[in-house]
Amino acid sequence: MSLPALDDIVVHTGSVDPIEGVTRIETSPREQATPIIMEMMRSVYPHDEVFGPYCTVNDYVDCPPDELYGYLSDTRSLEEWTYSLRGFETTDEPGLWLAYDRLGSQTSIYTRTEANPDARTVDYHCAWDQGKHLWMIYLMRVVDAQVVLNKPGSVVLWTNCHHPFYDDNPYPETAPPERPVWVGDFWDMFGAGHALELQNLKAIAEYRHRNGLPITPDWMK
Repeated sequence: MSLPALDDIVVHTGSVDPIEGVTRIETSPREQATPIIMEMMRSVYPHDEVFGPYCTVNDYVDCPPDELYGYLSDTRSLEEWTYSLRGFETTDEPGLWLAYDRLGSQTSIYTRTEANPDARTVDYHCAWDQGKHLWMIYLMRVVDAQVVLNKPGSVVLWTNCHHPFYDDNPYPETAPPERPVWVGDFWDMFGAGHALELQNLKAIAEYRHRNGLPITPDWMK
């Protein structure tokens, strides 16, 4: 099931072509995106030396922090700015969403969002294949750029920790038998991949803010 992600921008531009700076699996299949990510990686800076057990990306977004936080705190925003998470649906468990990570073909991914408006933190608790143990934790914080950079807008801080389950699937019985990959196989690409997705977030939020569109689109309300 495809949600009406970015429909407001399509209406505004009058075109289904992506706006500049957005890379999504619909318009850039994995075969096309992989060279982009590889170009962003530098062999002279090995991933393990730079990140070790952590992966952190940061960027400035020309968008009011409270509005950006409000957008990110809705799990369905992942439908728009992530590279491959699609088709978010509610489950029988309140607050738990089911979607599909097209990076793993039709791999199911479960997500629960824990957000704090006072600190503007948004933590996505996720897992491939099953929703009982959400061990993939994506930690995000939206900071008022006026405070840290002396200019309007937001600074987004995003960190992911290398949970040991990235190395070994703890629930192999829940995995589709035909899937050849595990999410941990992509760990060395997390830095570049998350930077690409943060670029998506920046482009989408700045486009809406610049053109007077609500940062959280109507379909999410």
